[in-house]
Amino acid sequence: MKFNLQKIARSRKLEYSIFVFILLFLYNIVFPMHDVLVLFIIHEMLVFAAAFILFEYLKDFFTSRMVQPISLVLNIGIFAAVIFLVASITKFTLSSNNINIETRNFISALFSILAIFILIGIVIFIFSSLRELFFLRQKKDPSVYMNTMLVFFMFTFFSNIFVKINPEYDFIKESFYVVSIILISLNSLRVSWIGFLPKKQKVYLILISVVLILVFSFNFGMISGDDSFETIVVSFSPGLLTLINLIMLYGIIFSTVLFFTTLFHLPTAEAFDRKREEVSSLIDLTKLITQVFDFKELAESVTLLTSKICNSDASWLVIKQGDEFELKSVNNIGYLEADELTKFILGQKYDMDEGVTIVTRHNLAPFVKNSNSQFNFDSIAFSCLMHHEDISGYLFAARSLEIKYDDDDRKAISAFANYAAVALENAKLIEESIEKERMEKELDVAREIQRKILPHQVPELDEYQFSALFIPAFEVGGDYYDFFKLDEENYAVVVADVSGKGISAAFIMAEVKGIFGSLSKIFSNPKELLVRVNDVLKDTLDRKTFVTSIYYVINIKTGKLSFARSGHTPALLCSNGVIQKIQPPGIGLGLDYGISFENSLKEMEISLNYNDILVLYSDGIPESKNSNFEDFGYERIEKIVSDSCHLSASEISNKIMTELTTFSLDNSQHDDITLVILKRLNNNK
Repeated sequence: MKFNLQKIARSRKLEYSIFVFILLFLYNIVFPMHDVLVLFIIHEMLVFAAAFILFEYLKDFFTSRMVQPISLVLNIGIFAAVIFLVASITKFTLSSNNINIETRNFISALFSILAIFILIGIVIFIFSSLRELFFLRQKKDPSVYMNTMLVFFMFTFFSNIFVKINPEYDFIKESFYVVSIILISLNSLRVSWIGFLPKKQKVYLILISVVLILVFSFNFGMISGDDSFETIVVSFSPGLLTLINLIMLYGIIFSTVLFFTTLFHLPTAEAFDRKREEVSSLIDLTKLITQVFDFKELAESVTLLTSKICNSDASWLVIKQGDEFELKSVNNIGYLEADELTKFILGQKYDMDEGVTIVTRHNLAPFVKNSNSQFNFDSIAFSCLMHHEDISGYLFAARSLEIKYDDDDRKAISAFANYAAVALENAKLIEESIEKERMEKELDVAREIQRKILPHQVPELDEYQFSALFIPAFEVGGDYYDFFKLDEENYAVVVADVSGKGISAAFIMAEVKGIFGSLSKIFSNPKELLVRVNDVLKDTLDRKTFVTSIYYVINIKTGKLSFARSGHTPALLCSNGVIQKIQPPGIGLGLDYGISFENSLKEMEISLNYNDILVLYSDGIPESKNSNFEDFGYERIEKIVSDSCHLSASEISNKIMTELTTFSLDNSQHDDITLVILKRLNNNK
């Protein structure tokens, strides 16, 4: 089974690193002298293992965190200063007399080992930070360059073994050392992240890089040129001294590249900051498109971001409402002044340049002369908000200083206006969606009212068979039917249709149900009942609303029916396969509240013989349309009833609905469908 350090958890790597450091410490206590080649090689391997495992831990540590480049550079400077401090303390604490390996006592040996351990930790942290900066904002994976440098660092580290064997092999170490420096120089050039820093951070970075150059130079000089400190490190591990020197050189070269690269980026920093601000503002607006549902709040955000993105002193937004433009939001300008400026500018004839027009102070001279408001702007830029090739509004930006709007300004304003148009249109759609949802809830209430006021079952009589069917349209109408038991011999049936749609029609329908239910117990004559219903509705219906109805009373012993109709679709009587329209005259309820209504009504009486069928229905059936917008019509209803007179009431109802569904399959239902069928049975047959 292969040991893969990359796949080990970060906490485990820290444990392994501590374990190797403890092992290294004990090894130095037990074997303070490393003159024997085998002991020297084992010691070098332990030092390298401790440094490498710590590096792997820190690499994972940085990967798991979003570290800012400025923070990394600052941390590198702080730890580089700590190296200088540790080296200085070690130098003055351990004199040259107790540095000698043969004579040093246990305390001085212990102190030097601990100082070396601290030095290893700091140096590896600095190198890990430099590695993190190397990979920062790289579009392609540059791991091969970093790994190559690490390999040569390792070769340089272990090349001291050859020097230990024979000093004449020093050229091997020097060769690896030179190649490592070349790789350091090449890898130090990967600092593209500098270009993404704001101008303020770039200035700060220049100052930090100068300090880093000085600190790393002092450290390199102290470690390489100071005999006492160099002897301490060499006596512990020659390879470690080489590694520290390489990392200090890395710090010097990297800091130098950092200084000059940042210096070269400084002149364009302001332009880059502006572009970054533009992108950030557009991203903010994109978020607003999906997050802000309030139109007013969105308009205010648009004007605020316009001032920010275009470096303007004021901005305002106007939206087209009908044929006029209405001021929706202002930023750093009064409503009155913005409104006057808008009317003046839009009243002039300007040629649009890339969607943006610049109005100078000279162009605004007539406005300034005639306006009572204080005018402080030198130039105004405005762009159209386009929606489906129509102008839906204008976005204005104004500057007080004599700084012209350049091409970048124009493009930014135009792009921002386009985004604003989308955002505002989206807000409108959301408002419409909310309104639609509100109406849907209103329709649900209307449907619930409609469902509750309709009877849940039909009367069950020995010689009579009832069938009732109601199918509501998506847009709720005002259809209504009901059955009333007047006494042991007489039953009443009503079918009504309220003009209009929605919850208002549903409420009227509920009131109509109550009126019919109450008056049917008082008035047994159909005509008289409809007259009384019309009188009651006088204070309820507005001038645009009316109700059609058909009402009959049947004596279940004799089969005699008394009819009255107020503008409703005619009833159909099927007797021996012959269809007869039952259509007594009468105008709709609510069309007139005088004597004209009563005079228009005529009562009709018929007899329902055995196996005769009486069909009542609403206009939703004959007015249903197919894909060619042809009506289902009365003739089709009559034919279906005539052909089905031998069937039961429910079977006739199902057959009518089957034919109707097939006919209007490709067209949606726009009106309620009500169907009430009565059939007299001959149970003695």
